Amino acid sequence: MSLLDPSMEDLPVYIMADILSRLPVKTIIHCKCVCKKWLDLVSDSYFSNLHLLRSPSSLMIHHNPEKEMAIYYRTGILKWLEVEDELDHHHLHHDPVMSLDLNLAPIFQESQIHPVGSVDGFLCLWQFGSENENTYICNPITREYMILPNQQYHREYFAIVMCCFGVGSLTREYKVIRIFQGDIPTNPNSSSPPILLEGEIYTLGTGQWRSLSIIPYWFSNFNGIFLNGHAHWIVIDQDSPEKLCAFDFDKETFELFPSPPVEIVEESHIHFYSLAVLKGCLCQSDTFDSQFTIWVMKEYGIKKSWQKEVIIRQSISPDLDWLMREPVYVLGGLNDGTILMAYDEEKLLAYSPLTRTIDDTEIFHPYFTGIAHRPSFLKLQNFKIERVRVF
Repeated sequence: MSLLDPSMEDLPVYIMADILSRLPVKTIIHCKCVCKKWLDLVSDSYFSNLHLLRSPSSLMIHHNPEKEMAIYYRTGILKWLEVEDELDHHHLHHDPVMSLDLNLAPIFQESQIHPVGSVDGFLCLWQFGSENENTYICNPITREYMILPNQQYHREYFAIVMCCFGVGSLTREYKVIRIFQGDIPTNPNSSSPPILLEGEIYTLGTGQWRSLSIIPYWFSNFNGIFLNGHAHWIVIDQDSPEKLCAFDFDKETFELFPSPPVEIVEESHIHFYSLAVLKGCLCQSDTFDSQFTIWVMKEYGIKKSWQKEVIIRQSISPDLDWLMREPVYVLGGLNDGTILMAYDEEKLLAYSPLTRTIDDTEIFHPYFTGIAHRPSFLKLQNFKIERVRVF
C-alpha cells in the first residue's frame, strides 16, 4: 500500500469484503458497477455469506392494488420494505427502485402469485391460475429465479394446498414441502380427518419431487412458519393433546409441538389463530371479538416457556372495534418493542407496547401480504442441476 497515495484498491480482499458487507443493499448494488474487481468481490460466495450474517431484518410485501378492481389475473409487485431500526427510533422505508413488478414477466401472465416463505434471501412463490401451477425460488436482489419441476399433485379437484420453504439445520439443504388437504369436515369440532391428505417435498439441487408417505395431521394455516429447521402449523383436531405440529426438514418427519394454553373468551363468537416469528421466537396470535392476544415461546420447544406477551382489548380505544373482525398477522418486531402486523390485506399496523396504541403506517394500500425477509446476495446458480433465469 502506498503511504503517499492510499486507496481502497490497495486493501486486502478480505478487508474490502468486510467494508462493503456493512453497506446498505442498494449501495452494494451500485458498488458492483464501479469496477470489475468489486463486481467479482460482491459476486463471490465469501462476500455473500459474510453479508448474510449482517443482513438486517426487513419485510417483503406482495402488493396487488388492482385486486380491488376485480382484475384477478394481475400478478402484483414484490416490494422490499427496509426497516431502519435503532433503540431510540425506527423508520420504515420503501424504495420503488427496489421493487420487482411481476406483472411484466411473461411467465406470470394469467395467474396469481402467493408468497410461501423466505429463507436466507431466497423467496419461494407459488403460482396458480386457470392454466399454470408452478413453484418458484427467486432472489429479488440478484433477480435470479428458478422454476421447480412439475409437482406430483395438482389441484384437479378441490384441495387446500399447504406450503412451507425452509432449510435443514444440519444438512443445510433448502426444501419446499407441499401438503394437500381435501374435503375437510365443516364442523371444526369433528375428529374425522380429511379424505385427501397427501404430501410431497423438493430438495433444491435434486431436480425431482418426492412423496411423503404419511401426513399424520391436518392443519388450518396455508403457509407453514419456518423456524429452527422446522415448519410449524396449527393442528385441526379437538382430540389432539397439542394444537401445533412441527415438520423437521432434516429428518422429514412430523411431530406434535408444544402449544400455548387454550384461551377462552366468554361471549366471543370469533376466534382466529395464526403463527409467526417474533424477535427470533415462535409466536401465536389469537384474534377474538373483543381482544387480540400474542403468545411467545421464549425457549424453543419448551411448553412452559409460552408467555402471553401482548393483550389488546377494545376497551383501550373505541377505534379498535374494526380490528377484531378479521385475523391479525404478526410480521415482525422492532428493537423498541414495536410489533408490525397486517390486517385483512388492507393495513400495515404498528403496535407500541409502551404507549399501548396501534398506528396505521399507511405505507401500502390494499391489497397486500407480507413476510419477514433478509436480503442477500446468495446466488441460485450454486444449485448446479437447476436451470437459473433472470427477470
